[in-house]
Formats: sequence, C-alpha cells, structure tokens
Amino acid sequence: MAIFLSSISSVVVILLMILLGYILQRKGWFAATFGNNISKLITQIALPASIFISVQQNLTRSSLLALLEDMLVPFLGVILSYIFAFILVKVLKVPIGRCGTFINTIANANTIFIGMPLNIALFGNKAMPYFLIYYVINTVSTWGFGVFLIKNDNLNREKKGYKLDLKKILPMPLVGFIVAVIWLMTDWQLPKFASETFTYVGNLVTPLSLIYIGIVLANSGIKNIKIDKDTLWALIGRFIFAPAAVAVLIHSSGLIHLAVPELMGQTFIVQAATPALSVLPILANEAHGDVDYATNVVVLSTLLFVIVIPILMFIVQ
Repeated sequence: MAIFLSSISSVVVILLMILLGYILQRKGWFAATFGNNISKLITQIALPASIFISVQQNLTRSSLLALLEDMLVPFLGVILSYIFAFILVKVLKVPIGRCGTFINTIANANTIFIGMPLNIALFGNKAMPYFLIYYVINTVSTWGFGVFLIKNDNLNREKKGYKLDLKKILPMPLVGFIVAVIWLMTDWQLPKFASETFTYVGNLVTPLSLIYIGIVLANSGIKNIKIDKDTLWALIGRFIFAPAAVAVLIHSSGLIHLAVPELMGQTFIVQAATPALSVLPILANEAHGDVDYATNVVVLSTLLFVIVIPILMFIVQ
C-alpha cells in the first residue's frame, strides 16, 4: 500500500502541473504561439542539455558499453507491439486513414513530453541512463518506420513517396545524446560553468513539459473526446499489451543470459505505458488521414495515463 500511495503522490504532482497549464491556457494567459514556443524550447534546447548532463553524471565508459546490450529488451518490445497492432488492423478492419495512427499509438510512446518528466518524478535522475535507452529505440522506431505508415495511409488512398528525413531520425535530443556519448569517451572533464549551465537549462524540461501537456489538453477540447472501437483497442494496446510485452521480455531475459536490473525493468515498463505521441494529429493532417481520430487517441491516452501509472507502479514494484 505504501508503494501505491507513493506512486499516487508522484502522479498527483504531475497532474497538478498539467492542470496549471490547462487552467492558464483556458484563462487566456498564453499567446496562440506560446505552446509551440515551449515545444521548441524543450526539444531544441532544454532536453538536449538535460540529456547531455545526465550522461556525464550517470554513465561511465564501461557502463556505456553495457547499455548497448540493454537495448535488446525495448527493441523486441517495440517489434512485438508492431506485430500485435498489424494483426488488430486486419481483425478489426480499421479503416483507411486510421491505420497508421492506430499502429503508432500501440507501438510508439510519448517519451519526451510525458515519459521523461514521469521518469524523473517516479525514479529520479538515477534512472536517466535507462530512459535514454528506451528513448533512442522509440525515436528511431517513430521517425524511421512509424511516420512511413502514416504517410502511406490517407483517406484519398494516395500512396505518397516517403523520404527518410535525417532531421527526424536525428532530432536534437538524440543529437544531444550522441554528442554526450562522444564527450564521455574522451574522458574530458566538463568545465564547471558549462556543467551548471546545462543543469539549470535541463531542469526546465519537467515543468515546461507538463505545462505544455496542459496547454495541449485545453486546446484539444476535452468535451469533444469519445471512445469508439478503434480508439478502445488502440488504448488497450498502448496501456496493456505494450507494457505487458516488455514485462514478459524482462521476466524471460535470463533465458538469453541478459541481466536486467530492477530499476531498468521498471523504467522500460513505465515508458512502454506512456501515452500516444503528441504529434500524431499533425502527422495525420499532413497525410490527409483521420485527424479527429488521431486527436481523440492522443487526448484520451494523455488523460488515462494518470490512472494507469499508479496501478502500473504498484504492479511492477
């Protein structure tokens, strides 16, 4: 019970900060471009800084090599989620325009705006190396394959060519991770002024991310959400199958002589259960897909995660 209450407390903090962003947006405190400005500040500046300093503080050259082996569990988890999603698309006969969003909802998580602040709130910075493992796998999966599925799934049945965009495969947070790893391998000490600057800027990630989620919820309109068959099964895949697949892989890791520390396993499972990607409505709109469905899935999954996470934490601990 103590663990459950602790998880509830951590999620309440997150919920209150999301609520702050929601209320201020509804009251008109923010300009129309404020949400986009926060998004750019987080993804382009604050998050890369946070990742860079976390790598320097939490990893060593020897532990870095071990992390490469640890990518196997989240990688296989994402593969299983894709397979499950593709099967559901056929069984449920998900209509054109929703298929790409449906599959991405199940297979890919919102690791930046929800996953990272959630991870810090629940486990602290000591779990950051494990979060980075999942983040790398999730980012490559999203922009290397997930976007391809959405681009080639539209209501007009137009098959648009898809070009691999290195700017998407290598977003600034991932670039920050790569630069941090290269710096770590040099064994150079980061100057104190640089370390403190990165720390202060990186600390912006959690509060700004949570406020941003509140702004998105206020703009989306909670009253307009609804649950249909396709939405329900997408949420089941996101909140039940995806974390369950990772949990089974962790439980079976001994069969391939792979050691998964407890904190790493908890991080992977929680990240696998984070809500759908916040960019899904934007991607669906660009591909002439079902934007209302994409928005519905994102808003519902974001709201439901507040209920899912305490229960999940109770189970994994």
